[in-house]
Amino acid sequence: MGDEAVQSTNDDASQCKRFAVQKGYWKDPYLQYLVRSGDRRAPEINRGYFARVRGIKVLLDQILEKTKCSCQVVNFGAGFDTLFWKLKDENKLPDIIVDFDFRAVTSRKCQYVKVRPPLLDLVKAVSGSEAVQIENAELHSPKYHIMWADLRNTSQIESKLRGIANFDFSKPTVFITECVLVYLQPDKSSQLIKWAAESFANSVFINYEQVHMSDKFGQVMVSNLRGRRCELEGIAPCQDLDTQKLRFVSNGFDDAVAMEMGEVYRYLPADEVHRVERLEFLDETELLNQLLQHYCLCWAWKDKDQIGLDNLHVKT
Repeated sequence: MGDEAVQSTNDDASQCKRFAVQKGYWKDPYLQYLVRSGDRRAPEINRGYFARVRGIKVLLDQILEKTKCSCQVVNFGAGFDTLFWKLKDENKLPDIIVDFDFRAVTSRKCQYVKVRPPLLDLVKAVSGSEAVQIENAELHSPKYHIMWADLRNTSQIESKLRGIANFDFSKPTVFITECVLVYLQPDKSSQLIKWAAESFANSVFINYEQVHMSDKFGQVMVSNLRGRRCELEGIAPCQDLDTQKLRFVSNGFDDAVAMEMGEVYRYLPADEVHRVERLEFLDETELLNQLLQHYCLCWAWKDKDQIGLDNLHVKT
């Protein structure tokens, strides 16, 4: 599978999120500056993205609370994610956020930030007297970095992070991957996970991606993606929840939890779920249930300093 096909998945996912935001599933006033309006998405797709975004946020908010925001976030395959701006609005910015992606993706994101004041002004607002540098398809500021790297090359990733003056490998660090590892060959995703586990004594790795891919519904999903030239090279660890957890525990993390998104959805605040379910009429819930059963949220941790990173949950 070519890198260009993988990069195209960023546009598709970003447009799905943009449509869901437009429909009112969650608030994100910044996505409009990075992503053009896309085609209409089915209600079950919108609810799936709501569960994805909200589930990750529930975990991240707990980490920010436990560390009092004295932590770092590294978003692998970040695409056009707007986490920096949303956390700034919530007054929950960690010490540093680093977005990694292909150079072609970071080049576009940096250009959008550069020419759109609602994005650039907030980066400047937390930069003090330091200038925001945007060049060579990267953005650098005291709190926020957009950097290109090949996730199959951990040496390159480490070199890039060590080039950030205030990045601290001893600080609690959160890694986020959303449908990213599944595009890496299993040995390469294992290498990335192992590097994260070995390099950070206090860390959480949050991974959202497919699961139960060996059943009929999963095979149809694989076939459909293949038809769009998206070969899931890293499908092996996506067989079930146990294989999702094992990939982290066998590569150095203390332990892991994996949950189908249907279960995550049921644990989300009842008032929020009730609100989003009133946004669009869903004639048949079978497809939604199948979709939620075939994606999962998995988080693994190392908690040397007993910060409480081993006690995260999605129950609210």
